[in-house]
Formats: sequence, C-alpha cells, structure tokens
Amino acid sequence: MESNGSTANIGFEQQIWSAANILRGNIDASEYKHVVLGLIFLKYISDKFDERYNQLLAEGSGFEEDIDEYTAENIFFVPQSARWKAITESAHSPEIGQVIDDAMRAIEKENKRLKDILPKNFARPELDKRRLGDVVDLFTNIRMVEHGDSKDILGRTYEYCLGRFAEQEGKLAGEFYTPACVVRTLVEVLKPFNGRVYDPCCGSGGMFVQSAQFVEHHQGNIRNIAIYGQDSNPTTWKMCMMNLAIRGIEADLGNYNADTFFNDCHPTLKADFIMANPPFNLSDWGADRLVDDPRWKYGLPPVGNANFAWLQHMIHHLSPNGKIGMVLANGSLSSQSGGEGEIRRRIIEDDLVEGIVAMPTQLFYTTQIPVSIWFINRNKKQKGKMLFIDARKMGTMVSRKNREMTDEDIARISTAFEAFDNGVLEDMKGFCAAVTTAEIAKQDYILTPGRYVGIEAQEDDGEPFEKKMARLTGELSEMFKRSRELEEEIRKRLGAIGYEI
Repeated sequence: MESNGSTANIGFEQQIWSAANILRGNIDASEYKHVVLGLIFLKYISDKFDERYNQLLAEGSGFEEDIDEYTAENIFFVPQSARWKAITESAHSPEIGQVIDDAMRAIEKENKRLKDILPKNFARPELDKRRLGDVVDLFTNIRMVEHGDSKDILGRTYEYCLGRFAEQEGKLAGEFYTPACVVRTLVEVLKPFNGRVYDPCCGSGGMFVQSAQFVEHHQGNIRNIAIYGQDSNPTTWKMCMMNLAIRGIEADLGNYNADTFFNDCHPTLKADFIMANPPFNLSDWGADRLVDDPRWKYGLPPVGNANFAWLQHMIHHLSPNGKIGMVLANGSLSSQSGGEGEIRRRIIEDDLVEGIVAMPTQLFYTTQIPVSIWFINRNKKQKGKMLFIDARKMGTMVSRKNREMTDEDIARISTAFEAFDNGVLEDMKGFCAAVTTAEIAKQDYILTPGRYVGIEAQEDDGEPFEKKMARLTGELSEMFKRSRELEEEIRKRLGAIGYEI
C-alpha cells in the first residue's frame, strides 16, 4: 500500500476496488478475493509481456515469440491463448471462466516459477459469467499510461484489495493480512537495507513488499536484500507468491506451504532482519512433539500458547548482528503461566530485547486483542538497557471499527529508537523511557510499557489551587443537593403506589 499516511488518500486503487465490488454479487469475500487478485495478476503479467513484445517487434529480428528474450529480462512469458487480448475477446461468452482457467494453466506451463500457484477456478458454476466478463472489462479499461508504471499501480492495487478483503473477511483475514501501518512501523524501525530478510509466517507477503519499498524509497538497491519466508496455509502461500511476482520481488518461500515448527523450510538460515506477525496465542501447536528441539534455548514453550515458540524460533534464526521486529499479544509481556515468565526473564538477561512498543487497539481487522511490537537485537548499542514506548493513544480512526497509524506516528516511534540507539533519548512521560535491566528485574521482568513510561503530565490551566478547590467543592455541594431532591421525589412517587422505602 502507498505509504501516504492513511488509505483514505488512495484514489485509483479505490476506484478499482469499488467497481470490482459492485460486480461481486453474492460471492463471499474469501472467494471473490481470488477472482479479483487472480485477474490483477493476469493483467499484470500480460501488460509486462506486451511491453517487451512490442520492443522486440520494433527491433525487427523476429524474436518476439522467443521465450528466452523474456526470461532474460525477468519477465514471464505469456503464450498466445493466455494474452489479455484473447481473454478480452471472450469476456462476454459463456466460456469466459474456462478461457481464464486455461490461460492460467498455459502460463504455469511456460513459467516453472508459477507452477501450481495461480488460481484456476474461474469456470466453476457459482461464478456468474456475466459479472466475470464485466470484471474483465474493468481491467481491460485500466489505462496504465495515465497512472505511471504498471508494476507499481497493479502492485498497489493488489495490496489495497488485500487490505479491503481483510476488512470484509474480519476474523478469517488474520491468516493472510497484517495492516500496512503495522508493517511500516516494523520496517521503519529495523531499516532492512542489506542482507537476509525472513518472515516465518509470511501471509501474503506484506513484510517483504514494504521492505522492498523502503529500500527503493531510500535510493537503495533491492538486489541487496535476499528474501526468505514460509507459510502453512496453501492458499495464503500462493497469494504471497503472486504478490511478490507482481512486484518483481524474488523470494525463497520453500517449495510448498509448510508448518514452520514441524517443517522449517530454512533450517540453516541466519537472517539479518526478521519481521513477523504470528498468529496470536496459538494453542495446540504441537509442543508435546517438539520437547527436545534445539530452538528452545530459553525454555520449553507451553502447550497452550505458541507466542514464545515463535519468538525463540526467530531468535534461533538470527545472525550475530541480526534484529527482529515481531507483533505479539500483550499477554506475552507479563504472563507467568506455563513457564513463560521464566523464558522472558532469560531472554531479557541475555540482553536481547531492544525495545517494546505498546500499540493502539483496533488496528487489526481480525481481533480486538491489544498487541505490542517486540524489537530484539543480538548486538545492541545500548547494552543493559531497553526502550519502552507507549503508543496506545496514537492512530486515527478511518472507519467505525478501524484505526490506522499515520506517517507522523510511525516517524515518532522510529525517531525515538534512533535517539535511544545513539544514547541521546530524553524520556518523555506517557510516551517513552530508557530503562536498565536492573530496574526491569525489580518489576519481575514484566515488560508492559505503561509501567515504565508513566502518565503524561497534565497541562496547568493557570487557575490557582485555592480558587479551583472552592469552585469544585461548590459544584459538588450543588450536585449533592440535587441528588437529595431527586431521592425525595422517588420516595414520594413510590409511596403513592404503596411502596415505602
């Protein structure tokens, strides 16, 4: 998503979403998502192919159907039957669903990287073919020339639609979507410029997209980061592959979807940056079958909650100077049950925790559980100290149910981390505090930021204390008097109908 503060500023993507949504009919958001995202992807690779095709045509050497001329430029080769022109021609025939499914198969056949990834269920009877044809027309009419680079506009539209589908799916969306402002907070603090970036529960790939954008926005080279990820949900894993392909981002997500705890796709990886939003408070994650796992350096995580299993899995995969930014439910800051307090103490005593940010509520479409971001650093500049930030009052409501952090909010958090790192942070009541491990030990290793940052000072309104007390006690006396009058009135009325108090 464009990092322009709030999604309220988005124009073109919003138009696509609104138009596509009108065509949705009675299909569930979870189903319709694959129709829209699949077509955005098809249009994207067809556009990129056409661009290269026309270049080759202009060169006049007859290489426009040579697959090597495309793969050499990291462009997917699109066979004739799968090109958007062929799809447009069938848009209003009853066979349109079958034409799209066949196009997806043909593209997969020619591009091994996309094997078994593209959605191929457009022919199913439940999908209204008239509406499907209208959606095809909608994408046909996207004039990329007016909107800049097609990779960027389609990539942004893909990400925007992911967000809106997440909003509509509610609780079911946690599998694939982390709100863009949460991802940006992780990215702006960690600054993943160079090295290996890893997300062990990568959903639809938001962490990777934002990391790549961060590098590009700071005039860096995206080739300086290598991306690794994995996800256990097959549909989500495919969505991630498509999301990255549409952005031109190469990544190693394993050969298929897999459970991170039982089938680690990157067992020897030591990552420089790990960013993740694992499922909150996951129970029944299989602890009993992983009792002697080398990842549990700080203690065996409890059977009923995987929070500290995720955290230790990531620490295990961290390079000597590596950093982690991960979202966890607030319970992990203070819980003592199932040995969690002991695991947390050991991680703190190993001087790994750089900072904790308590986030505002209502950022997630999927849950109202309050969350915090943990920042872990193997090689902290400020040894024996941690930064606590209370960001619970930040953010702006963008709908009745949802809040978003603005660019200013995110910058305030990342600036505090920079100041802390450089040893120039000034504690600010109610917002941030640098705290020693010794002080944290006195608080039983509880990491709730509110304990350490305190309450912001109330502004003095200039009214002298004596005068204020006289005014307030006068107001209180007036309230008491009114209260007695109401009490007498109630007694009388009840007495009139035979009830004495």
